[in-house]
Amino acid sequence: MWATRSGFSWRLLLFSCVFLGSLSQDFVGQTQFICTSVPKDVDICAATLQNSVPGEDLKTTVMQLRETVLQQKETIINQKETIRELTSKLARCESQSGGVEPGDARPGGRRKEAGTKNTMGDVSRGPAETLTQLSQTLQSLKQRLENLEQFSRSNNSVQTNSLKDLLQSKIDDLEKQVLSRVNSIEEGKPGLRNETEQRGKVESTLTSLHQRITDLEKGQRENRPLDKFQLTFPLRTNYMYAKVKKSLPEMYALTVCMWLKSNASPGVGTPFSYAVPGQANELVLIEWGNNPMEILINDKVAKLPFLINDGKWHHICVTWTTRDGVWEAYQDGVKRGGGENLAPYHPIKPQGLLILGQEQDTYGGGFDATQAFVGDLANFHIWDRKLSEGEIYNLATCSSKAQVGNVFAWMETSLDIYGGASKWTFEACRHLN
Repeated sequence: MWATRSGFSWRLLLFSCVFLGSLSQDFVGQTQFICTSVPKDVDICAATLQNSVPGEDLKTTVMQLRETVLQQKETIINQKETIRELTSKLARCESQSGGVEPGDARPGGRRKEAGTKNTMGDVSRGPAETLTQLSQTLQSLKQRLENLEQFSRSNNSVQTNSLKDLLQSKIDDLEKQVLSRVNSIEEGKPGLRNETEQRGKVESTLTSLHQRITDLEKGQRENRPLDKFQLTFPLRTNYMYAKVKKSLPEMYALTVCMWLKSNASPGVGTPFSYAVPGQANELVLIEWGNNPMEILINDKVAKLPFLINDGKWHHICVTWTTRDGVWEAYQDGVKRGGGENLAPYHPIKPQGLLILGQEQDTYGGGFDATQAFVGDLANFHIWDRKLSEGEIYNLATCSSKAQVGNVFAWMETSLDIYGGASKWTFEACRHLN
């Protein structure tokens, strides 16, 4: 009995395969046969029609999957092409920057992580920016030569006059080089390919001139007070700076004041930074990029309402007390703003290193050319107390009642100068008279 039924079922199965095989001829291209067992009590045609629906769904699904795979393949090809293009651009950038690996900027745009930046060269500049900075440097040299002329007239020194004439001749030659570079840029001459080499020669000559003028100015020191000088940082580099010879004591309040002149953009850079072991941002004044000037204490930040990059001299002061972290900001003798909760109840730590002109990413180093101060700095003083508004006004107006810092006072003998930063005579309020 079972054998009879089994034989009949196989015949039905064979008939189903033949019937579905004939239906598969309707498809274009490659086909395959699908055999389906059909119970003997079910109509074969009806069962075949019922089973044809899943077959259509399966075919649609396969076609959709195939289309998806093709789209993904095309996307991968496009992404590979993009990766190759970006890799090529990165290689060109690295070759142009001399292999410098830029560090990642910290939140707030204040400093970069140590160990990921070039600390042996200056910031890369385009032709226009290079010419601008060279022009500013030449102007600075001219002003210094004018001071030397006044000094030589009063002292009638033949040697000083001869050296002055030699330096004036070299400055004239440099001005011709700058003019030649301007003409090259305007006319698009192929000589621009040698821009790096030419810039190196010009800056080398400028460094030599700075040194010669500094040597001449040394002869004037005996004839002027030790506090009548200014520091000049003509270029945005990571090797021009001044180091204060003494450290700061522990302070629960402070006032820091100075004269600044700069037209650097974006940001004047870092007038000073004080670092202690384990905390590079113990006390920092910085204006970096398009951010406003900031005061950092123990890496806590307050934004200052200063506007000073107009190429004119400005007197600025910042006061702070550890109690509630209260701070005030003064520009040209007038209070411009204030706040609280700036590193409250954190005393300024002692035994640190105070640097003028550079921001320290590590204790005593990690200088970044993009954060360097560009301009002139003078009469830098620090007190371990909060000065009154009247005392700050006396400083800004060069009153005879003006005080000097009891923690650090502006004196030539208190500084060591490095990298071509220069000193020359400065009268604090001569421009106000």
